[in-house]
Formats: sequence, structure tokens, C-alpha cells
Amino acid sequence: MSAAQCVVWDDQQALTAGVARRIVDLVSDIQRNGGVGGTQGADGFARIVLTGGGAGIGVLTELAVLDHAARETADSFPVAAVDWNRVHVFFGDERYVPADHPERNEGQADAALLDHVGIPPQHVHRYAVPAEGEDPTGPGLDAAAEAYARTLTEFAPSGFDLHLLGMGPEGHVNSLFPHTPELDATATVVPVRDCPKPPPERVSLTLDAVRSARQVWLLVCGDAKREAAGHAVSGDDPSRWPAAGARGSEATVVHVDAAADPS
Repeated sequence: MSAAQCVVWDDQQALTAGVARRIVDLVSDIQRNGGVGGTQGADGFARIVLTGGGAGIGVLTELAVLDHAARETADSFPVAAVDWNRVHVFFGDERYVPADHPERNEGQADAALLDHVGIPPQHVHRYAVPAEGEDPTGPGLDAAAEAYARTLTEFAPSGFDLHLLGMGPEGHVNSLFPHTPELDATATVVPVRDCPKPPPERVSLTLDAVRSARQVWLLVCGDAKREAAGHAVSGDDPSRWPAAGARGSEATVVHVDAAADPS
């Protein structure tokens, strides 16, 4: 696993805009030269895991702006651009709530980016939702995790090219919180019950799944997250600071704004 690099941006707006530009460059390079690939090897698709949160959704909003600008200038001033027909999108975690619930990560991602770039719907890999009247703590939650694990086996058998992660002030990533059993899971996807942050029922990629990514980028803003950012960069005990266990096989970058700079 790679050591973490810390990149400091002036503020959250600078971070979201700068990270979005880096994603465009990374994805366009993958689409030219190959990424982790699928079951038949390199296939020209980029495989990206999205995250929610203020910085995560801000990055997606900036990606939509860049995509619009690239389309507007394509004939007269070509620039690096993402071919959204050749992207597979995954989500690091999801709340096990109805599809139209405002806290679903996928709905926020749709509004910020996916509804605007023409990505084929079958390339956006979503978690299952509970049936009407279902007890969200019941076996449906386990089935949702198992179904998403099968999705990863089919569409990301060699892992991801990029996993974006937000981070909480206590160092949680995805829905993996300090001192919880999900941190020790050997599966790629786990059901989460009694999550410390509501809603309590969730489905999450594990640290093992995160580590299958070539590149892991954490997006961290605000003074309240400075201490956790320091632990994420130094790679401390993941049982206490889960973000410290989020490492890419080729690169790990902790993007922070000035307020979260641990140096």
C-alpha cells in the first residue's frame, strides 16, 4: 500500500475545483491508456467510487461544470474531457432508506453530476433499497450488501481506478466508524446496523475494498477534522482512525483545505 501524500488547498472551493480537474485528467488518461480493467482485462473504462458530504458533492458539481465547458469548446478549443460512456460509477456507502430519501448518496450524486453528463444508467451501480414496509434492520439489509458484493465481482473484479472518500472528525470513512466490527470484515461489502451517525442502517464498502483501488483520495475540510487528517496522513491505527487504513495500491492523497491542514 502507498504512503499518504497531503495536498493543501486554500479553502473548500479551491479543493473541490482542483480535485475535479485532477479527476478529469486521471480519467481521460485511463480511457486512453487503460486502467484496472474488467473480467477480460483493460477495457478503456474508468472505475470510480464516489462519496457524499460537502466536499464530495462539491467535487461532483465542479465535474459537471468542467464537462459542460468541455462540450461547449470541443470544436474550437479541445481540452481534456471525460467520456462518460466509458465510466463505471460506484458508491462507497449508502443509507438503507427509500430511493427518494434526501440522505441517499446516489440522489445527491445524480443532482450534482450524473443527471447532467449522459452516463448510461447501467454504468451507475446503486445499492438496493428497502421494500415498502420492510424493517430496515432485517435480512434485507444483509441481502443488499451481498448483492452489491456481486456487483463488484461483475463490474470491478480487479478493483477501482479511484476511490474518493469523505472523512468525519472522528476519522470515519464510508460507513466505517472507530471501534466497530465492520473494520475487521474480510468481505468487500458489509451491512451496518446501529451506525453512530443516523440513519443507523447502511451498506458500506470495507477497508479491504477501499484498498483494491489504485488511487485513494480523501477530501477533508474544516478545523474540526484537522486531528483526524493528521492520523490519516501518518497511517495510525485504523481501529481508532479508520481513515488511516484507507490506502491505494499506487497512490493515497489526503486533500485538505487550510483549516484542516495537519502540518
